[in-house]
Amino acid sequence: MSEKHSIVEIWVYLSGSPLFALFITLAAYQLGLWIYKRTKQNPLANPVAIAIILVASLIQFVEMPYSTYFEGAQFIHFLLGSATVSLAIPIYRGLSSLKNRSLPLLASLVAGGLVSIFSAISIATMLGADASITGAMYPKSVTAPIAMGIAERIGVSPTLTAIFAVTTGILGAILAPFILNALGMKAWWQRGFAIGIGAHGIGTSRAFSIHPEAGGYASLAMGMNGIISAVAIPIIYHLFN
Repeated sequence: MSEKHSIVEIWVYLSGSPLFALFITLAAYQLGLWIYKRTKQNPLANPVAIAIILVASLIQFVEMPYSTYFEGAQFIHFLLGSATVSLAIPIYRGLSSLKNRSLPLLASLVAGGLVSIFSAISIATMLGADASITGAMYPKSVTAPIAMGIAERIGVSPTLTAIFAVTTGILGAILAPFILNALGMKAWWQRGFAIGIGAHGIGTSRAFSIHPEAGGYASLAMGMNGIISAVAIPIIYHLFN
Protein backbone atom coordinates (compact mmCIF):
# COMPACT_ATOMS: atom_id res chain seq x y z
CA MET A 1 0.00 0.00 0.00
CA SER A 2 2.83 2.39 0.87
CA GLU A 3 4.51 1.64 -2.46
CA LYS A 4 1.32 2.51 -4.37
CA HIS A 5 1.01 5.66 -2.29
CA SER A 6 4.57 6.65 -3.19
CA ILE A 7 3.89 6.08 -6.90
CA VAL A 8 0.80 8.29 -6.67
CA GLU A 9 2.80 11.04 -4.96
CA ILE A 10 5.51 10.86 -7.64
CA TRP A 11 2.90 11.01 -10.40
CA VAL A 12 1.19 14.02 -8.78
CA TYR A 13 4.55 15.77 -8.55
CA LEU A 14 5.49 15.00 -12.16
CA SER A 15 2.10 15.96 -13.57
CA GLY A 16 2.43 19.40 -12.00
CA SER A 17 5.99 19.99 -13.14
CA PRO A 18 6.74 22.28 -16.11
CA LEU A 19 9.50 19.88 -17.19
CA PHE A 20 6.89 17.14 -17.50
CA ALA A 21 4.98 19.37 -19.92
CA LEU A 22 8.14 19.86 -21.97
CA PHE A 23 8.78 16.12 -21.97
CA ILE A 24 5.31 15.14 -23.16
CA THR A 25 5.45 17.79 -25.89
CA LEU A 26 8.74 16.50 -27.29
CA ALA A 27 7.75 12.85 -26.81
CA ALA A 28 4.39 13.36 -28.54
CA TYR A 29 6.05 14.95 -31.55
CA GLN A 30 8.66 12.18 -31.78
CA LEU A 31 5.89 9.60 -31.66
CA GLY A 32 3.98 11.49 -34.36
CA LEU A 33 7.12 11.67 -36.48
CA TRP A 34 7.68 7.92 -36.05
CA ILE A 35 4.10 7.19 -37.15
CA TYR A 36 4.53 9.55 -40.11
CA LYS A 37 7.64 7.70 -41.28
CA ARG A 38 6.11 4.27 -40.67
CA THR A 39 3.16 5.20 -42.88
CA LYS A 40 5.61 6.18 -45.66
CA GLN A 41 4.96 9.90 -45.18
CA ASN A 42 1.23 9.65 -45.64
CA PRO A 43 -0.13 13.23 -45.46
CA LEU A 44 -2.99 12.05 -43.26
CA ALA A 45 -0.46 11.01 -40.59
CA ASN A 46 0.78 14.55 -40.03
CA PRO A 47 3.17 14.49 -37.03
CA VAL A 48 2.07 17.90 -35.72
CA ALA A 49 -1.60 16.89 -35.79
CA ILE A 50 -0.78 13.63 -34.00
CA ALA A 51 1.29 15.47 -31.39
CA ILE A 52 -1.49 17.99 -30.71
CA ILE A 53 -4.05 15.23 -30.20
CA LEU A 54 -1.73 13.29 -27.88
CA VAL A 55 -0.73 16.31 -25.79
CA ALA A 56 -4.30 17.63 -25.51
CA SER A 57 -5.58 14.20 -24.48
CA LEU A 58 -2.84 13.66 -21.93
CA ILE A 59 -3.03 17.02 -20.18
CA GLN A 60 -6.82 16.61 -20.07
CA PHE A 61 -6.41 13.13 -18.56
CA VAL A 62 -3.98 14.27 -15.84
CA GLU A 63 -6.03 17.47 -15.29
CA MET A 64 -3.02 19.71 -15.84
CA PRO A 65 -3.96 23.41 -16.08
CA TYR A 66 -2.92 25.06 -19.32
CA SER A 67 -0.88 27.65 -17.41
CA THR A 68 1.19 24.84 -15.88
CA TYR A 69 1.62 23.17 -19.25
CA PHE A 70 2.75 26.41 -20.88
CA GLU A 71 5.41 26.92 -18.21
CA GLY A 72 7.18 23.93 -19.72
CA ALA A 73 6.14 24.45 -23.34
CA GLN A 74 7.40 28.04 -23.30
CA PHE A 75 10.93 26.73 -23.87
CA ILE A 76 9.75 25.57 -27.29
CA HIS A 77 7.65 28.70 -27.74
CA PHE A 78 10.78 30.78 -27.16
CA LEU A 79 12.39 29.19 -30.22
CA LEU A 80 9.63 30.59 -32.47
CA GLY A 81 11.43 33.92 -32.45
CA SER A 82 14.66 32.34 -33.67
CA ALA A 83 12.74 30.38 -36.30
CA THR A 84 11.18 33.61 -37.56
CA VAL A 85 14.55 35.33 -37.92
CA SER A 86 15.96 32.27 -39.70
CA LEU A 87 13.44 32.85 -42.51
CA ALA A 88 16.04 35.24 -43.92
CA ILE A 89 18.21 32.24 -44.89
CA PRO A 90 15.85 30.54 -47.39
CA ILE A 91 14.88 33.93 -48.79
CA TYR A 92 18.54 34.79 -49.42
CA ARG A 93 19.27 31.38 -50.93
CA GLY A 94 16.21 31.54 -53.17
CA LEU A 95 16.79 35.01 -54.60
CA SER A 96 18.86 33.70 -57.51
CA SER A 97 16.06 31.38 -58.62
CA LEU A 98 13.58 34.27 -58.79
CA LYS A 99 15.18 35.84 -61.87
CA ASN A 100 13.11 33.95 -64.44
CA ARG A 101 10.14 33.24 -62.18
CA SER A 102 9.68 36.51 -60.33
CA LEU A 103 6.41 37.57 -62.00
CA PRO A 104 4.46 34.28 -61.60
CA LEU A 105 5.75 33.84 -58.04
CA LEU A 106 4.87 37.40 -57.05
CA ALA A 107 1.42 37.07 -58.65
CA SER A 108 0.76 33.78 -56.85
CA LEU A 109 2.01 35.29 -53.58
CA VAL A 110 -0.38 38.25 -53.79
CA ALA A 111 -3.29 36.15 -55.04
CA GLY A 112 -2.75 33.43 -52.45
CA GLY A 113 -2.46 35.92 -49.60
CA LEU A 114 -5.63 37.80 -50.57
CA VAL A 115 -7.66 34.64 -51.17
CA SER A 116 -6.58 33.18 -47.82
CA ILE A 117 -7.84 36.30 -46.05
CA PHE A 118 -11.10 37.01 -47.81
CA SER A 119 -12.22 33.40 -48.22
CA ALA A 120 -11.83 32.71 -44.49
CA ILE A 121 -13.52 35.95 -43.47
CA SER A 122 -16.40 35.44 -45.90
CA ILE A 123 -17.05 31.88 -44.71
CA ALA A 124 -16.82 32.89 -41.04
CA THR A 125 -19.19 35.82 -41.60
CA MET A 126 -21.73 33.62 -43.39
CA LEU A 127 -21.61 31.21 -40.45
CA GLY A 128 -22.38 34.05 -38.05
CA ALA A 129 -18.95 34.54 -36.45
CA ASP A 130 -18.46 37.78 -34.53
CA ALA A 131 -15.73 40.38 -35.05
CA SER A 132 -13.31 38.73 -32.61
CA ILE A 133 -13.32 35.54 -34.71
CA THR A 134 -13.16 37.16 -38.13
CA GLY A 135 -10.46 39.59 -36.99
CA ALA A 136 -8.25 36.75 -35.76
CA MET A 137 -8.54 35.08 -39.17
CA TYR A 138 -6.81 37.85 -41.10
CA PRO A 139 -3.26 36.57 -40.43
CA LYS A 140 -4.13 32.85 -40.22
CA SER A 141 -2.03 31.86 -43.27
CA VAL A 142 1.11 33.57 -41.97
CA THR A 143 3.64 31.63 -39.92
CA ALA A 144 2.54 31.62 -36.27
CA PRO A 145 5.12 33.98 -34.68
CA ILE A 146 4.46 36.70 -37.28
CA ALA A 147 0.71 36.02 -37.21
CA MET A 148 0.60 36.59 -33.44
CA GLY A 149 2.54 39.83 -33.83
CA ILE A 150 0.12 41.01 -36.51
CA ALA A 151 -2.82 40.09 -34.26
CA GLU A 152 -1.44 42.23 -31.43
CA ARG A 153 -0.87 45.10 -33.85
CA ILE A 154 -4.45 45.11 -35.18
CA GLY A 155 -5.95 44.55 -31.73
CA VAL A 156 -7.33 41.00 -32.02
CA SER A 157 -6.66 37.91 -29.94
CA PRO A 158 -3.17 36.44 -30.54
CA THR A 159 -4.35 33.19 -28.96
CA LEU A 160 -7.19 32.76 -31.44
CA THR A 161 -4.87 33.73 -34.28
CA ALA A 162 -2.34 31.11 -33.18
CA ILE A 163 -5.08 28.45 -33.10
CA PHE A 164 -6.26 29.38 -36.59
CA ALA A 165 -2.69 29.53 -37.91
CA VAL A 166 -1.76 26.10 -36.58
CA THR A 167 -5.04 24.62 -37.83
CA THR A 168 -4.46 26.14 -41.26
CA GLY A 169 -0.94 24.73 -41.37
CA ILE A 170 -2.07 21.23 -40.41
CA LEU A 171 -4.99 21.15 -42.85
CA GLY A 172 -2.79 22.61 -45.59
CA ALA A 173 -0.07 20.02 -45.05
CA ILE A 174 -2.65 17.21 -45.12
CA LEU A 175 -4.82 18.36 -48.02
CA ALA A 176 -2.29 20.12 -50.27
CA PRO A 177 -0.88 16.97 -51.94
CA PHE A 178 -4.37 15.79 -52.90
CA ILE A 179 -5.42 19.22 -54.20
CA LEU A 180 -2.21 19.81 -56.15
CA ASN A 181 -2.43 16.33 -57.68
CA ALA A 182 -6.02 17.00 -58.71
CA LEU A 183 -4.90 20.24 -60.37
CA GLY A 184 -2.15 18.41 -62.24
CA MET A 185 0.60 20.55 -60.69
CA LYS A 186 3.78 18.47 -60.96
CA ALA A 187 6.71 20.92 -60.85
CA TRP A 188 8.28 20.83 -57.38
CA TRP A 189 8.90 24.58 -57.26
CA GLN A 190 5.23 25.25 -58.01
CA ARG A 191 3.99 22.75 -55.45
CA GLY A 192 6.38 24.00 -52.80
CA PHE A 193 5.58 27.67 -53.32
CA ALA A 194 1.83 27.02 -53.15
CA ILE A 195 2.21 25.04 -49.93
CA GLY A 196 4.44 27.72 -48.40
CA ILE A 197 1.83 30.41 -49.04
CA GLY A 198 -1.14 28.46 -47.77
CA ALA A 199 0.28 26.26 -45.02
CA HIS A 200 3.36 28.21 -43.78
CA GLY A 201 5.70 26.39 -41.37
CA ILE A 202 3.89 23.08 -41.00
CA GLY A 203 3.36 22.83 -44.75
CA THR A 204 6.99 23.78 -45.38
CA SER A 205 8.16 20.99 -43.10
CA ARG A 206 5.98 18.59 -45.08
CA ALA A 207 7.41 19.92 -48.38
CA PHE A 208 11.01 19.42 -47.20
CA SER A 209 10.24 15.83 -46.27
CA ILE A 210 9.11 15.13 -49.84
CA HIS A 211 11.60 17.00 -52.04
CA PRO A 212 14.36 19.57 -51.35
CA GLU A 213 13.28 21.89 -54.18
CA ALA A 214 9.70 21.89 -52.90
CA GLY A 215 10.95 22.63 -49.40
CA GLY A 216 13.19 25.44 -50.60
CA TYR A 217 10.40 27.17 -52.47
CA ALA A 218 7.95 26.57 -49.63
CA SER A 219 10.30 28.26 -47.15
CA LEU A 220 10.85 31.09 -49.63
CA ALA A 221 7.09 31.59 -50.00
CA MET A 222 6.55 31.40 -46.25
CA GLY A 223 9.21 34.03 -45.59
CA MET A 224 8.05 36.41 -48.32
CA ASN A 225 4.43 35.98 -47.27
CA GLY A 226 5.35 36.77 -43.68
CA ILE A 227 7.22 39.96 -44.60
CA ILE A 228 4.54 41.28 -46.96
CA SER A 229 1.67 40.29 -44.66
CA ALA A 230 3.23 42.04 -41.67
CA VAL A 231 2.88 45.30 -43.61
CA ALA A 232 -0.24 44.64 -45.71
CA ILE A 233 -2.62 42.91 -43.28
CA PRO A 234 -2.90 45.79 -40.78
CA ILE A 235 -3.69 48.11 -43.71
CA ILE A 236 -6.30 45.71 -45.12
CA TYR A 237 -7.81 45.15 -41.68
CA HIS A 238 -8.27 48.84 -40.97
CA LEU A 239 -9.69 49.45 -44.45
CA PHE A 240 -12.47 46.91 -43.86
CA ASN A 241 -12.97 47.62 -40.16
